[in-house]
Amino acid sequence: MVNTEKFIGKAIEEIKEKSGGEKVVIALSGGVDSSVCAELAAQAIGDRLVPIYVDTGLMRKGETKRISEIFSDLNPTIVDAGEEFLEPLRGVTDPERKRKIIGEKFIRIFEREAKKTGASYLLQGTIFPDVIESEGGIKSHHNVGGMPLDVDFKGVIEPLIDLYKDEVREVAVALGLPDEIAHRMPFPGPGLAVRCIGEVTPEKIGIVREANAIVEEEIVEQFCPWQCLAAVIGLGTGVKGDVRLHGWIVAVRAVYSRDAMTAEPIDIPYDVLLRMSSRITSEIQGVSRVVYDITMKPPATIEYE
Repeated sequence: MVNTEKFIGKAIEEIKEKSGGEKVVIALSGGVDSSVCAELAAQAIGDRLVPIYVDTGLMRKGETKRISEIFSDLNPTIVDAGEEFLEPLRGVTDPERKRKIIGEKFIRIFEREAKKTGASYLLQGTIFPDVIESEGGIKSHHNVGGMPLDVDFKGVIEPLIDLYKDEVREVAVALGLPDEIAHRMPFPGPGLAVRCIGEVTPEKIGIVREANAIVEEEIVEQFCPWQCLAAVIGLGTGVKGDVRLHGWIVAVRAVYSRDAMTAEPIDIPYDVLLRMSSRITSEIQGVSRVVYDITMKPPATIEYE
């Protein structure tokens, strides 16, 4: 448990002190971490805050439109950067390499946007598990291990770096953020790229985007998961309309967790699994089969890459 009142006061003072009266770019993704940072920074420095939302082309279905609506009061700059991310990912299959490409691309875009506004600092919602997993070699989070060393900012401000996800949610509630934000499912910084095993292609991103939407429709309201997702994990043989199909295999994952350090799969009724499988294979062209992942964390991570 975190003393939210004490933390909020300390974080606001930290942002004021570290920014030194200059403009600050915030990497606004719409997740609870960056949303809490945005609210803290708005209280700390007011109109010196420059919110930037980057549409990487790797976002969930309807994500950019919804973020624009939720944060309309902050008037964030929306950067359409789909091609900028997809091009350097072409042909890349190694998960760590993918994360580092995405991490560097994020920073370069924030640097570019900062220069347009005269901002000198970058504010981001790094939390303690991001640091643990990056430094422990589990995976490089785009805002830690995936972040390039040569950053053209006077400094990077990370007011949440000592908190776990459940503690960030407590702070979100204390700040009065809406439940949609305070209890929003985690979504990886690299987006749907880490839900495409192997090379990231427009076809795979399209499939995983639609499959994720179906999974969330079927699971979120009924089971209230910590996180649920769909991932394209490979190719397999199937049959559609008496025709052999060498199509994509989609894995569904849904877990309960407290702080993302451990997780257990949700015991989803068989009829719900069958309905999801039927929808994904019938509504999404090119999918030959669906599997449900029941692996705990550890040994597995919640995401696939």
